[in-house]
Amino acid sequence: MAFQMFYKQEVVPKLKTEFGYKNVHGVPTVKSVTLNVGLGAGLKEAKYIETAEKTLTRISGQKPVATKARKSISTFKIREGNVVGMKVTLRGKRMWDFLEKLIKVSLPRVRDFRGLSQQAFDGQGNYSIGFKEHIAFPEIRSDEIELIHGLQVTIATSAKNDAESKSLLTHLGLPLKKET
Repeated sequence: MAFQMFYKQEVVPKLKTEFGYKNVHGVPTVKSVTLNVGLGAGLKEAKYIETAEKTLTRISGQKPVATKARKSISTFKIREGNVVGMKVTLRGKRMWDFLEKLIKVSLPRVRDFRGLSQQAFDGQGNYSIGFKEHIAFPEIRSDEIELIHGLQVTIATSAKNDAESKSLLTHLGLPLKKET
């Protein structure tokens, strides 16, 4: 609850003064965090699928859901109904705990990290972060790794636009690069 209390006590007052909100419920908040692994190259390998599932379970503390192809694409050798990825959606306490871990532990562990891009906002106030290697998370021990795969983290907010979302995430401590 520590990070959620930080949001309520530190971030909400700053956002209220910055954007002139009259009501606390109008202030943007984080609604959910989604972790996604696209299977891509390891589509046919059961070991790759199993590794992705174990990784997401370990990082999030929740069992991932398999995402399936909606239609067949012969170029990529995908049939309708094939498992093409794994995802986990975090809300509530787990979401706040994950955000704290992401900002304070995982991002500083990324090699050659110079801040996150400001181009990753989607126009509706959501932000996506792509990890080339899943080993940035503290739950993944380097001696147990068999396969390295990528990971996408999407932070969904209740912000109406990118400016509100950018301000919210910056006040929470997300290290965004300065615009040049």
